[in-house]
Amino acid sequence: FRPGWTSLVHILSGRQQTSLLLEMLELTIVPLAWHCGFWAILCFVVSTITGNVSQVDKLWSITPALYAWQIAVFSEFHTRAVLMASLATIWAVRLTYNFARRGGYTWPPWEGEEDYRWPILRKNPYLSHPVAWMAFNLGFISFYQHALLLVIVLPEIMATSSEGGLNLMDWVLALLFLLLVMVEYQADQQQYEYQTEKYRLKGAKQPLYGEYEVGFLRTGLWSMSRHPNYFAEQSIWIVFYLFSVSGGAGLINWTIIGAILYVLLFQGSVAFSEGITAGKYPRYAEYQATVPLFIPNPTMFKPFWNDGATMKKRR
Repeated sequence: FRPGWTSLVHILSGRQQTSLLLEMLELTIVPLAWHCGFWAILCFVVSTITGNVSQVDKLWSITPALYAWQIAVFSEFHTRAVLMASLATIWAVRLTYNFARRGGYTWPPWEGEEDYRWPILRKNPYLSHPVAWMAFNLGFISFYQHALLLVIVLPEIMATSSEGGLNLMDWVLALLFLLLVMVEYQADQQQYEYQTEKYRLKGAKQPLYGEYEVGFLRTGLWSMSRHPNYFAEQSIWIVFYLFSVSGGAGLINWTIIGAILYVLLFQGSVAFSEGITAGKYPRYAEYQATVPLFIPNPTMFKPFWNDGATMKKRR
């Protein structure tokens, strides 16, 4: 006898006796952990052999969608799980495309450029020793990051705690998810166009002018947030978590840890990146002083509000 999927999910939402916990682990968590562990070990081995620790980056946009569909299969294609897996796939396709067009994938696949931050981090006194760096690669770069990419998808399990179909909240969340994907796309597109033109001018040995002379993008969405793409990225996985709330798991449930850890990762990595950027571009400090890190300042929309008010008065 194997309990139904919904009964197993109820274990984790406190609705059934914990005697079924091992059944739940056997059915879902253990296969997901093995799947995640495979990618982590692969990245560690490849990065150790090649000396390039950016192997996780090549899978960053792919594995969450794989986990999402794995959960959908486990749930016997629960309607909400299929919706969430489909949304995760849309996110994955867009982000993978953006990574690919920036030269993220090469042949052989283990080659390619390493993220510019890793060589700088290697110089840290605590990580400069080869053994220390290998331990960091094993523990954080390979295993922790891959585990995080799994944990952010686990709300899909709790989202199937009710047997009913989709509700209004599901559709609102789906639309919000897609809107955030569009924001992330637009931010990445603006950055891509800016960097492409800047390096074209450099390659042609033409003088940099206007915004290209500044060295970094500060127009469009980047005039309202220093990292609008990362703001959207973090928000996407917060919305993904909220599907578990819509599924009846409660406003706060254990799968919120994924969204929290994801946000914390971005806080740390962006702070590190900003330090590098500020040292590279003299005018970046001014940009930091006037434009928020992630969340756009509402006062930045004031010109639009004023324009609207002025038009109403004219009428």
